Amino acid sequence: MFDRSRRGETALLVQPHSGGPAAPDVVEEFAELARSAGATVVASVPARIDRPNAAMLIGSGKLEEVMAACEATGADLVLVNHPLSPGQERNLEKALKRRVVDRTGLILDIFSQRAQSAEGKLQVELAQLRHMATRLVRGWTHLERQRGGSIGLRGPGETQLETDRRLLQKRVEQLQKRLDKVEVQRTQMRRARVRSELPRVSLVGYTNAGKSTLFNALTGAEAYAADQLFATLDPTVRRIDVPGGAVVLADTVGFVRDLPHELVAAFRSTLSEAREADLLLHVVDAADPLRDERIAQVDAVLAEIGAGDIPQVLVFNKIDRLAARDPECADAHADPAGDPSPVGPRIDRPAQGRTRAWISARDGAGLDEVRALLAEALDLRHVRGEVAVPADAGRLRARLHALGAVRQEQATEAGWRLHVDLPHDEARRLFAQPHGEVLRGLVEGPLGPT
Repeated sequence: MFDRSRRGETALLVQPHSGGPAAPDVVEEFAELARSAGATVVASVPARIDRPNAAMLIGSGKLEEVMAACEATGADLVLVNHPLSPGQERNLEKALKRRVVDRTGLILDIFSQRAQSAEGKLQVELAQLRHMATRLVRGWTHLERQRGGSIGLRGPGETQLETDRRLLQKRVEQLQKRLDKVEVQRTQMRRARVRSELPRVSLVGYTNAGKSTLFNALTGAEAYAADQLFATLDPTVRRIDVPGGAVVLADTVGFVRDLPHELVAAFRSTLSEAREADLLLHVVDAADPLRDERIAQVDAVLAEIGAGDIPQVLVFNKIDRLAARDPECADAHADPAGDPSPVGPRIDRPAQGRTRAWISARDGAGLDEVRALLAEALDLRHVRGEVAVPADAGRLRARLHALGAVRQEQATEAGWRLHVDLPHDEARRLFAQPHGEVLRGLVEGPLGPT
């Protein structure tokens, strides 16, 4: 039987496709995934598959071509850009005498390298174990042996394979319990942020769109940012000031086409930062010729995790690369895709569709526009004025002080006269509470300046 090689850094890519030739962007993205995992890509073999082979996915002729390419290039690892069943993976390894990893396994490997926090490592291990659970049958002969036969061990026993499965399931249950505890802690932290009355904003987008760079530029944090896929796995949360108030901004994991379901399930607590946000900043690589497809793919993942209905603002990042890619577009005030959006920072408000900001997080261009959009989208307009608070409305007065809304206070025979400055939404919430009618003039009158 073939024992899996533990080597495998020199990779041959197999690109299954149906119909016409494989799309160049799909080929390049898979190659970038392989490089992100630390592999050296030596060749790529397209494989047209109209009817997948149940045993190996690819046919016998293509299998011989892959084998010849491995011999010619010295590849010791075969990466297949398609999900493989356990049987297909096992059969390909036996035939090729090399380690075979499908798309899901490759992404899981990248995540295992990137995870830094205890929670992230638990999530990745859980996803890996769930993926491994269906792949325990490798053809190793010792997995079929029965326990028993020796003194004290006789009996029906169980196969080694059954033992492995039982131990794996026990580990999965342990990880799930630990992650449930982490989820409780994260929920408590989110509730604390809710009690602070600060709106929650999450950065989402296709992997390597520049989310962490934008997060660092807006917050002054030092979250890890690199020109590679899935540079960020562990969410980072910071408070930032915007016109009219403050918000809590969260940097989240990037998305990719065909994101493995094991990861979506395991990273539910991380993805909840996006699912429970008040607003999503959808970061897009403006220089990516397939950016419309990337937007659609991210929207699909957001719908899958239950965040599809949350309001979005599109942030087209990397406008500096637009000018670098086509200098004439700076003069024409249009990008190479033909959009009438300038290379310089700007806010577009189309008659239909989502508001768009054009920025360069790396250069710091357009950050003020992003902050203004946040304030606008979250309705952080302020109201200012004088209110008379009666003596029996001490709770309302205390709440106004707790919000930092009181600019000046004067005691009167009937209670207090307060000069206040607070967000319009907060004024409306207080208006619905006991004694809140004293705020009627602020809530129903003209809004103060932002």
